[in-house]
Amino acid sequence: MEYVQEQVTTLHDLTGRIPDAPTNRTAVVVPMTDREFESRTAERVLSALETVSPNRVVVPLRAPHDAVGPMYDWLSAFDVPLSVLWCSSPRVEALLDDHGLTGPAGKGRDVWLALGVAAADSEFVVCHDADTKTYDSSVVPRLLAPLDRGFSFTKGYYARVEENRFYGRLFRLFYAPLVRTLRRADDGRILDYLAAFRYALAGEFGMTADLAAGMRVERDWGLEVGTLGGAFEHAGFDGSAQVDLGRYEHDHRGVAGPGGLSTMSEGVGSALFRVCEAHGVTPEYETLPERYRDTARRFVRQYAADAEFNGLDYDSAAEREQVETYADAVRPPDDHDRHAVLPAWDDTDIDPGEVLEAARPILSERRH
Repeated sequence: MEYVQEQVTTLHDLTGRIPDAPTNRTAVVVPMTDREFESRTAERVLSALETVSPNRVVVPLRAPHDAVGPMYDWLSAFDVPLSVLWCSSPRVEALLDDHGLTGPAGKGRDVWLALGVAAADSEFVVCHDADTKTYDSSVVPRLLAPLDRGFSFTKGYYARVEENRFYGRLFRLFYAPLVRTLRRADDGRILDYLAAFRYALAGEFGMTADLAAGMRVERDWGLEVGTLGGAFEHAGFDGSAQVDLGRYEHDHRGVAGPGGLSTMSEGVGSALFRVCEAHGVTPEYETLPERYRDTARRFVRQYAADAEFNGLDYDSAAEREQVETYADAVRPPDDHDRHAVLPAWDDTDIDPGEVLEAARPILSERRH
């Protein structure tokens, strides 16, 4: 039986027990785009949240104007205390511009908007995606329970085994070998922290409202890594825990394309290097791509052995090809990248009530 501890407290699912947790003092943030509209996975998530009884469910929505009304109608049919934030609203853009926060839009910016609203009237915040096919009502209490027992930050971890093969490719083939490569050259505590999480790119995390208001947030695909950097600063090893969420099945992305894993690796890499540099680690960028390749190839050999041991399908050549693609993202952040982080809510003069008003969906205005 596996119950090994890491440098951050690791809470295993050894008995199937769902812990008691103060869901009535918790806001759950579920970022969505219009592609989640009436999807089976999103419906599963929202139906499960009906049984969790959170204080609030905040859905930061990125969608075109003509999709907002139908999405609001669909979301409102679920029996949860709902706040929908239309993050791509022109009024949101104007509000952010008024406060000097103009910049690229993306998942991270959507979550940042929701964190401010969620932390304003709840003691705890849990965030997770809406594309999990195996989601159930235990996720929120598992992420939440440690926060009610003295921890400030929690992160989910789980196995990504589907269709008789390994998934979680961006974490397995890019993040994990890159962090290990960096640790070989530097013994910084931030690298120990980044390496301690079993699934550092998981979209499931929880935090106290104080931490949510005090954390800087990456605007786009670097959200998860940037969140770990903020948690290191504010919670540290002793205030952080990772929680076993079992085996997850997510929607899959291709490697190429605007929303593919290749593009995501660029955001993850930039965020990782920003976090490292902010904590005194200076990567040797000239030699890092090749050193990353060497480490990642060793990972591929290890995954191949694990897959064979378990009777899983494994394409070593395709995995090595992905490593080569991800190696292009191993480069220092440029000047544009270095402005891709939103300030902590505590460091802005923007009010969550202003966000609620500016992001109010058009249909809700007609109704109310």
